[in-house]
Amino acid sequence: MNAANELSQFIRDIPDYPVPGVNFKDICPLLQNANALKLAVSTIVDLARPLGIDLVAAPDARGFIFGVPVAVALNRGFVPIRKAGKLPYATNSLEYDLEYGTDTLEMHIDAVKQGARVLLVDDLLATGGTIKACCELLEQQKAVVAGCCFVVELNFLKGRERIAPRKVQSIIHY
Repeated sequence: MNAANELSQFIRDIPDYPVPGVNFKDICPLLQNANALKLAVSTIVDLARPLGIDLVAAPDARGFIFGVPVAVALNRGFVPIRKAGKLPYATNSLEYDLEYGTDTLEMHIDAVKQGARVLLVDDLLATGGTIKACCELLEQQKAVVAGCCFVVELNFLKGRERIAPRKVQSIIHY
């Protein structure tokens, strides 16, 4: 059995959450199973190895769950990308559009060096708005987004297209 088939057994559907008509993909059962969590992390690590990365970055908060162990396994540092006002040092910020308004992401001004190859990791790729903002924030600081890796991708929302031409890899596709 491949990783996608094995891990998809641990993704729970929650109908009509957070609003009617949405079928939420809940990763909590995957997180609660040590073997599934280990398989998800090791699969992302395998996808990332050929990219020659210097750092792993991830958005707050579920991206941290996968990004930190991926960074440790690859022996690379980790860069947290957080909501506005959550980081203690001087930051660069980027405001981006959501379906119903805007949000802001921040990263420390010294988080990446010019030319650093960065892997972005998150739990799920939906419309791509947050991860696109992460890419742009890293690129504002002259880093290179070497790739974006996800545990789950909702293909029908076309998030991959929104972050093109950056390399996108996902384990499970819906």
